[in-house]
Amino acid sequence: MNTKALTDTVMNATRDRAMPATPTRQRRVVRRLPVQKNWPPAVIAAAQFGIFVALLALWEVAADLKVIDPFFWSQPSTIWSTLVVFFTEGNAFTDIVYTFESTLIGFVLGTVAGALLGMSFWWSPNYARVMQPYVVCLESIPKLALAPLIVLVFGMGIGSKVAIAIALTIVVSTLTAYAGVRAVDKDQERLFYSIGASRWQVFSKLVVPSCVPWIISILRVNIGLALTGSIVGEFVASEHGLGRTILYAGSTYEISLVWVAVLVLATLSMVMYVIVGWIEKVLRKGVDR
Repeated sequence: MNTKALTDTVMNATRDRAMPATPTRQRRVVRRLPVQKNWPPAVIAAAQFGIFVALLALWEVAADLKVIDPFFWSQPSTIWSTLVVFFTEGNAFTDIVYTFESTLIGFVLGTVAGALLGMSFWWSPNYARVMQPYVVCLESIPKLALAPLIVLVFGMGIGSKVAIAIALTIVVSTLTAYAGVRAVDKDQERLFYSIGASRWQVFSKLVVPSCVPWIISILRVNIGLALTGSIVGEFVASEHGLGRTILYAGSTYEISLVWVAVLVLATLSMVMYVIVGWIEKVLRKGVDR
């Protein structure tokens, strides 16, 4: 045995004595992300409906047992009776159409006007710097506090409700579109100009498509703001609308009618939210193409 082999043998023996005995084979624990099987849509819908029914039953029992005051909280059975009367003998469809119309008009006009104003800042940085403080000031002003003034100027008709809805949506749209303008890639702008594109071509072919995803992202926010503006306008002064119904029912202590109007308003808002969500998907598909 040569010297190197002898040295290796001694070192291996020393290492074996120094190291504690370990199992010849250890089981390695492999951790993975927890995977949960998705429930079928029917099961999800059944669970949601079950929770809703359970809450209604709890509310009804609590009102019957006087756990809660039925005068202030009403109860589902009374609300249902009032709902039937509201749709058969009241002005339910007139109020719903009135609120829906003012919300939709204010949403479209406010979103479009705000988007155009925000994208117009691209044409001149000086113009943008001049207008930006006014936009920020308008954003900081509580528009709902101006509702009585707007109603006095535009009257008790649908015009005042549309104006309030526009006031709530136009600033958000402007700031969002302006953020999209500032996010436009400067290198792409230089590339467009280098191949001979005009300013209008750069704006229409680069700036507008770049801002569209930003504008799409605020559609669901704006529909809620527009609905809020319409309801506030109806609170101040109105001849029709769900907001007027809620105000009237609250002033006469018809709590069940208040709940009916709130329920119908919630259903209307969900329908509009779904419609806007569908529009958003369509627009996103167009942008992706």
